[in-house]
Amino acid sequence: MQRAFRGTEPEVAESAYVDPAAVLIGDVTVGPEATVLPGAVIRADGGSVELRERANAQDNVTIHADGLADDIVLAERASVGHSAVVHNATVGERSLVGMHATVLDDAVLESRSVVAATALVREQTRVETSSLVGGVPAAVLREDLDPGNPLFHVADHYAEHVEGFGPVDAGE
Repeated sequence: MQRAFRGTEPEVAESAYVDPAAVLIGDVTVGPEATVLPGAVIRADGGSVELRERANAQDNVTIHADGLADDIVLAERASVGHSAVVHNATVGERSLVGMHATVLDDAVLESRSVVAATALVREQTRVETSSLVGGVPAAVLREDLDPGNPLFHVADHYAEHVEGFGPVDAGE
């Protein structure tokens, strides 16, 4: 479902996949080959949300830009795992936010960084390139993740298998 907020409609690239059971509200841009899976809610009712090329928001993700902090960017090939929350934060290229993790206002995940499942990344935290953080609050667990690590290719998996989800039918 896609809805306007104060006259601003979501924009979805023709090659993107947005599941009919996902909700996009307001100033949301979904780029080429990006995927938004069932139950995801992406709400831009104060700021903007941009999912760049091949970015991925998995099942039941909540992404909210309320305008009280920076706009949200999921950079190229970034992935936000099942039931995670991203609130006014930046997720860098090929980064992964693990299942049930939370990333709060003005946090920045640099490229190829990983937030472990259930972790809490506090406001204004910067997660350095090739780092793994975990825990509550999140702390650095590793600083030397190999660029070839499969975790950095999660979004590619979804982009390459999107045709398996079947056609999007607005009448469903």
